[in-house]
Amino acid sequence: MPDATPDTAVPRRTALDAVHRALGATMTDFAGWDMPLRYGSERDEHHAVRTRAGLFDLSHMGEIAVTGPQAGELLDYALVGHLSALAPGRARYTMICAADGGILDDLIVYRLAEQEYLVVANAANAQTVLDALGERQAGFDAAVRDDRDAYALLAVQGPEAAGVLASLTDADLDGLKYYAGLPGTVAGVSALIARTGYTGEDGFELFSAPGDAERLWQALTEAGADAGLVPCGLSCRDTLRLEAGMPLYGHELTRATTPFDAGLGRVVKFGKTANGGRFVGREALEAAAERTAASAPRTLVGLVAEGRRVPRAGFPVVAADGTPVGEVTSGAPSPTLARPIAMAYVDAAHAEPGTSGVAVDIRGSLEPYEVVALPFYKRQR
Repeated sequence: MPDATPDTAVPRRTALDAVHRALGATMTDFAGWDMPLRYGSERDEHHAVRTRAGLFDLSHMGEIAVTGPQAGELLDYALVGHLSALAPGRARYTMICAADGGILDDLIVYRLAEQEYLVVANAANAQTVLDALGERQAGFDAAVRDDRDAYALLAVQGPEAAGVLASLTDADLDGLKYYAGLPGTVAGVSALIARTGYTGEDGFELFSAPGDAERLWQALTEAGADAGLVPCGLSCRDTLRLEAGMPLYGHELTRATTPFDAGLGRVVKFGKTANGGRFVGREALEAAAERTAASAPRTLVGLVAEGRRVPRAGFPVVAADGTPVGEVTSGAPSPTLARPIAMAYVDAAHAEPGTSGVAVDIRGSLEPYEVVALPFYKRQR
């Protein structure tokens, strides 16, 4: 389960708050929002997404509109990706970094039209991203707008997701590629339909007006009844993304981590030519790329337990002689593998898949683990 952000303020509630409470959801304060953690068994919710379909409320995510003749050039400067090259109707995973190369957040950017982009930030970092884009906006013929109150975000994920959604829309779902989006109507509700997700399964994320969220939720629930669709909370979303080897900000990605440290240097596009090739953090990221190429840094790997004890973020990874060789970033019981799993940064000498003889120090007990390649789970296509 992602770490909740401590906050003395009253948590915000999504447009579906009453629906979640009527369903008996266990609610939690997450990044300043009151969100459903689970509705019943998080293991059952997890298995539903892997085998049938699950329905999520993700309205806590932070939407930021970037518009204008130089919107693409602004994003090329502000982010590490080449967003001006993104075709309308497509989406891209990218990051926003500080001048020293540290990751401020990982993002999905949708190009809605020639001069219109939608940047989707993690809830805990939305204000940071908004502020950074505003600061980096100077000199560009583009506008940055906080659209967090303009959207509700629902996700339907799992092997039956396409069939459930197809029964409610005439949008061309078969022609909608992964990391693409198109405007459409779902159960009479106007929405941006995106083939994106954070579960390792096929699925869709639906951006609608908050006032339409309950109608959309109920329509998806009814349409998915025969397919076994169930409501799902943040807890199973975390185990799903962990099995799929997807990084989580605050765990695998941090302000002290560069994309190259995280093994995600591919998202940094040094070859983009807008703004004379300048973008925030370029010099630091070039240096990080050189360091990574010159020496073997710690590598993000998967760990699978031989026993039943579950590692948690921050637990040390040690060699057979007890020497520290890494640190766990995320850990949980895997419902799919039926064993505890973890992601961890470990020294290169211990990062080869199949490596045994490493252990996780779980409160003073050295529990044996095997190093495996990520992801732990990959769906059959």
